Amino acid sequence: MKSKRKFLPWMYSAPALVLVGIIVVFPILYTGYISLTNMNMYHWDNYRIVGLENYKRALLKVDSGFIAAFLTTILWTFANMALQIVTAFFLALGLNAKGLKRARVYKTLLMVPWAMPAYVSILLWRVGMFNTEFGYLNKILSSLGLEKVNFLSQNVPAFISCMVLNLWMALPFMVMMMDGALKSVDKSFYESATLDGAGFWKQSWYITVPAIRPIMLPSIIMTTFTTFKQFDIIYLLTQQKGSLSGATLQTVITYAHQNAFVTNNYGLSSAVSIVIFGIIIVFSLTTSEE
Repeated sequence: MKSKRKFLPWMYSAPALVLVGIIVVFPILYTGYISLTNMNMYHWDNYRIVGLENYKRALLKVDSGFIAAFLTTILWTFANMALQIVTAFFLALGLNAKGLKRARVYKTLLMVPWAMPAYVSILLWRVGMFNTEFGYLNKILSSLGLEKVNFLSQNVPAFISCMVLNLWMALPFMVMMMDGALKSVDKSFYESATLDGAGFWKQSWYITVPAIRPIMLPSIIMTTFTTFKQFDIIYLLTQQKGSLSGATLQTVITYAHQNAFVTNNYGLSSAVSIVIFGIIIVFSLTTSEE
């Protein structure tokens, strides 16, 4: 009887475990297997095991493009996270300011970019904001007597443009989390600090930030993961097939996509995917220990 009770939870969990194994575990293991082969467009049926050659090519060969893509991804992640956290912090403080009327209306309107489908938002910005001839930004520049700018033709302006769009899309979530965290801070702390002569900056640094840090940390970690593996913004703005902008930006995700679906080098693409998977696992273990 005891043995049956011992295995009863596993029997109930078996369908879910099988489903997870098929959907999650098997694709990871199969990708790991493909990464050890030379499978590509020319070796679809007759591929062979090449060991760690794909990993060596990605990690050790300077002109492979992976190292540059990885460094771009690191810069992309940290720059976006710093911009999002700082901007969301001050916006959330403003939305919680005393005497602010219609705060709920502003918070609702702020959710619109986050609620819109990402594909629609990206294409709207590409055509409506960044387009050289019809974009709103270039119309403003023209009205000021300045030359039009092709925001997506070179890497630096394209990188900044992608950051602006990512901020517009991701900021509502961060502001919403910040807003909820700020409401949990005891207002008596601020009253005591005011009596002691502490101003806005000291109150923010010594009271607000330490108080909301435990609440915000999971959201920041989750957003960091999302930003690190960001694909749609950079791809749709600069690399979409049939409408290449001229910029050569590559992150590790777009690099893996290019090798899998453009050059059809599935072995190299799988190796890059496994490396990315390993980086995310290490980062998740590091952050969970904190």
